[in-house]
Amino acid sequence: MEALLVSTGLVAIAEIGDKTMLLAIVLAARWRKPWPIIAGIFVATLLNHALASGVGVLAAQWLEGPWMRWVLGLSFLAFAAWALVPDTFDEKEAPTAKTGGSVFLATAIAFFLVEMGDKTQVATVALAAQFQSIAWVAAGTTLGMMIANVPAVFLGEALAARIPLRYMRWTAAALFAAIGLWVLIAA
Repeated sequence: MEALLVSTGLVAIAEIGDKTMLLAIVLAARWRKPWPIIAGIFVATLLNHALASGVGVLAAQWLEGPWMRWVLGLSFLAFAAWALVPDTFDEKEAPTAKTGGSVFLATAIAFFLVEMGDKTQVATVALAAQFQSIAWVAAGTTLGMMIANVPAVFLGEALAARIPLRYMRWTAAALFAAIGLWVLIAA
């Protein structure tokens, strides 16, 4: 249960202002079809983060012992620094489909691809390595993505204008740094 809660909280905060959240805002403003967009985000995130969790568990089995502690701890400290860097998204990258089915498919494909190598995907790998759980980590990180992106879909650009993204980045960085230090010191 700890894996689910930590994964959900970290990713929900880290996702604020992330390029996939900006993609959700752009798609919602362009298509005004929230349900296919939300379904596309869910499917893409679940698949992407299940794969990332699998990689994390395999990496943990490969890097056993003190090496794993150092790799994980330093990875979380790197995520802390990465969280401080604001993401941007170019509206020209967003698909232009119109029907509900194609909105779902375009959203799922776009989110899956945009999430590749993103900080939340890389964090998912590290969380799965830490907790040794594909299912709980993938569920938690997917839930965290939905917590951040569903309001973005419904509130669109108004949400982005009201949330102090700088403070959210600092909060995410502090959480990543705290986990990194905990892994290095407590393990």
